Amino acid sequence: MAAPPQLKAIHHHLRTAQEHEARDPVVAYYCRLYAMQTGMKIDSKSPECRKFLVKLMDQLEIMKKELSDHESISQEVVGNAHIENYALKMFLYADSEDRSGRFHKNMIKSFYTASLLFDVLSVFGELTDENIQHRKYAKWKAAYIHNCLKSGETPQAGPIGMEGEAYDDEFGAEGGGPSQPPQGPPHSQPSFHGNQPSASNFSNIQIPPGSHAPANTPADIPPPEAPPVKPVPVPRAMPVIDPSLLNNTQEGEVRFTPEDFTRAQKYCKYAGSALQYEDVGTAVQNLQKALKLLTTGKE
Repeated sequence: MAAPPQLKAIHHHLRTAQEHEARDPVVAYYCRLYAMQTGMKIDSKSPECRKFLVKLMDQLEIMKKELSDHESISQEVVGNAHIENYALKMFLYADSEDRSGRFHKNMIKSFYTASLLFDVLSVFGELTDENIQHRKYAKWKAAYIHNCLKSGETPQAGPIGMEGEAYDDEFGAEGGGPSQPPQGPPHSQPSFHGNQPSASNFSNIQIPPGSHAPANTPADIPPPEAPPVKPVPVPRAMPVIDPSLLNNTQEGEVRFTPEDFTRAQKYCKYAGSALQYEDVGTAVQNLQKALKLLTTGKE
């Protein structure tokens, strides 16, 4: 069931859904839900778009019944956590490969698919600033590395300063794309300005069995195998834990909401995911955020 040309913006989300039909039907369901909601906003009046969207709704209803036993479908909070965790796992896998200087098609696809899944999180509400940054960075990295490999150049590993740069040509288009990274020192959390690269067709990138690319669930993504010669990691500044957080005695005076506990759980989950890839800096940052929230009631 191909989407009409008017709905080009959701083509890749639908492709991601198709790819996860067997691997993770929950991911497939929410990708289609996002595609349906976005498609309705783009064009729900033209006959071909309306016909396509009605079929997509019917498909979603069937999937919802088939997956009714999954808490990720029956409870939005659980579904949100499932998609967010899957996207973060893909992002961390690709980021780990990137920082280690291992550039390949499956890593590019992991970056790009992660960016699409961060899009999908909008079905549960507004994205957090952190997820917005992850989405922009993943999209930009996928485009940058793709175009470098295509032109025979060696990409620059790790975060790259992107201030004032615009990358708006068709990702994967012939004869285009950023061949050189923006000049400037690496940043642990790059800021983003200008247009982000648009999507390209990833249909020619296959994920073979046993590769590092995500398989059945986010938890199945294996840590990158160590190469014969261990690459020198990109130096990262180690966050310093604020001693005042450890000595705070206001616990009894702070009143927490259910949302506070949910946010604290998210930070702990992010830290656990980062540790799976030996990313100590990110783990410490998220644990520090959780500690601050649980001792002061503020982020």
